[in-house]
Amino acid sequence: MSNPDYDALLSTTYEKYAPTFVDNIFDEVVLYSKLMAKGKVKTIDGGESITEPLMYGDNSTFGTYSGYETLDTTPQDGITAANFPWKQAAVNIAISGIEEAKNKGASKIISLLEAKTFQAEESARAGMNLMGYGDGTGNAGKDFLGLEALVGDETGVATVGGIDCTAGGNEYWRSVVQTADTDGAGADTTVRDTAQWSNVFYTASRGNDAPDLVITTQALFEHYEASLEPQLRFTSNDKADAKFTNIEFKGRSVFFDADCPAGTTYFLNTKYLGVKGHKDVWWTPTGFRTLPDVDARWSNILAYGNMTVSNRARQGKITGQTVV
Repeated sequence: MSNPDYDALLSTTYEKYAPTFVDNIFDEVVLYSKLMAKGKVKTIDGGESITEPLMYGDNSTFGTYSGYETLDTTPQDGITAANFPWKQAAVNIAISGIEEAKNKGASKIISLLEAKTFQAEESARAGMNLMGYGDGTGNAGKDFLGLEALVGDETGVATVGGIDCTAGGNEYWRSVVQTADTDGAGADTTVRDTAQWSNVFYTASRGNDAPDLVITTQALFEHYEASLEPQLRFTSNDKADAKFTNIEFKGRSVFFDADCPAGTTYFLNTKYLGVKGHKDVWWTPTGFRTLPDVDARWSNILAYGNMTVSNRARQGKITGQTVV
């Protein structure tokens, strides 16, 4: 290797792209873009695990009183925490000896690094989005948690954040999960059974605290769109939604994503979902490294974090839908 300034060039190049690297990973796909817009993709200082405070019960001391009547000072339970493990992700920028030799001169090296950085960004986005719909068991449990785990009940991933929703008293940690037409509204198992959509939406709601994001597959999205009268195919006026094709359901934007599991529609309350990263290692590059007997050098871009949920009961999903 003959260029002693690779580390400096990497730093200069990455500093140029760093402000947009995270944005381009998370803001170009529906799920993470909506979380970004709500300020739910953030970094934290660290800790043994990522802790999400939970409120699972009401305060029983509320009530009316008169004059000098004794007020209720009963100590209240109903507050706990979910603890999510730190996961690690990486994408590397590799430069072979022959690539370096072919790109002599600072301008060519910078152009090569820009292309490699863009490639790394695209790869990280695809990988993170795929994990966003998974259950965290991929790659021997090293994957980040995704909606398949975070939105579930005792029939799926039961233990999330260290809380087992099958245990007595933990019913609050169950999402609204239905298979097609288990709402009893008829024999229709297609996405056009909007009565079931409504049932899941309302069951996952508590007053105005309701799902604000619906994500489904392209096939189910098209099927739902075809069922609407043209004059009823409203789309969101929100600028954050405009870059993704969407239609509305009960005033909420409905999107499709290629990584959403077949036959599935998610009804998400983004107030209780998030992505937490470590402030010191969040898509942070190492310097270029070499190994003996390898004609190449590379830098790893590292991220420590996980996807979390603080209220599973306000989330819902329907599985097993068809387009027949």
